[in-house]
Amino acid sequence: MHIPDNYLGPATCAVMALAAAPALIVSAKKVAHRLPKEKIPLLGIGAAFSFLIMMFNVPVPGGTTAHAVGGTLLAALLGPYAACLSISTALLIQALMFGDGGILAFGANTFNMAVVIPFVGYFIYRFVKDRVSSKRGEYAGLAIAAYVAINAAALCAAIEFGLQPLLAKDAAGVPLYCPYPLAVSIPAMLIPHLAVAGLVEAAFTVAIFAFVERTSPGTVYAGSSVKLKPLYVLLAGLVLASPLGLLAAGTAWGEWGADEIKAAVNGGSALGFTPAGMAQGLRFDAPLRDYAVKGAPEIVGYALSAIIGVAAVIIAFKLLALLKKDRGGPSRAEA
Repeated sequence: MHIPDNYLGPATCAVMALAAAPALIVSAKKVAHRLPKEKIPLLGIGAAFSFLIMMFNVPVPGGTTAHAVGGTLLAALLGPYAACLSISTALLIQALMFGDGGILAFGANTFNMAVVIPFVGYFIYRFVKDRVSSKRGEYAGLAIAAYVAINAAALCAAIEFGLQPLLAKDAAGVPLYCPYPLAVSIPAMLIPHLAVAGLVEAAFTVAIFAFVERTSPGTVYAGSSVKLKPLYVLLAGLVLASPLGLLAAGTAWGEWGADEIKAAVNGGSALGFTPAGMAQGLRFDAPLRDYAVKGAPEIVGYALSAIIGVAAVIIAFKLLALLKKDRGGPSRAEA
């Protein structure tokens, strides 16, 4: 779901950046004024969770891969505004350090994964939670929310892809950017997410929420102390397991490089050409592109990338906590 650069035209990138900006601004203001200082590090831990879970690629129908995002999980734990900031920070680190998602497409990726997933997921989760009395019912609502939210984000990405042949063509009518119309992009994105990625997102969300609720109840409920040690232990476990993400063969649909799209097979046949806008577009050389470390074996590079990414987001939010004046704050539902 990480849209690379040059798949979306400049106009689409600008529109999506404008669409994501208000949510980011409002989220920053809400967190600054409402989230207690002692909970600011949780944003970094949340960003680290999201960063890591996106490294666990799973095989999906069509021979490509997909991954969970963790947006509904963070929204349920910290509130949708905090989740928006955490995930957008993880996406920024992924784009700048690892080349996962484009620089120009950052607004689109932020809108899809850091805005749509947390807010859609949180609304559905709260809707169900407020109408059930059992813990099992709450978990079921959480799973449904996570499943629907990630598929909503996949639909948004599919529409952004599929509009490009209509919005940008050369004089001969050949698409300049993503060449696949809506009739191709929507099923290509939704079928894998409906069939596999949504179920993975739901299972991950419920499992991690239950773990956090049990080991660090202060993260979930106001009035209890926040225990960070179990959360760091969980992060360490995910880091150690991160190379499992290499087991899924293939590239996620729509994430091919400019040198790959010509040979990318869709609907049983290769595209056969590289759209001009993609061939001549932005080329950003991320220092650890594809989560690889020069000179290190693939598995080692992937694990080191996980450590570097986790450290980057946690340190960023720890610095923010040092700068923030403690105003007190409400529970996760309000933040």
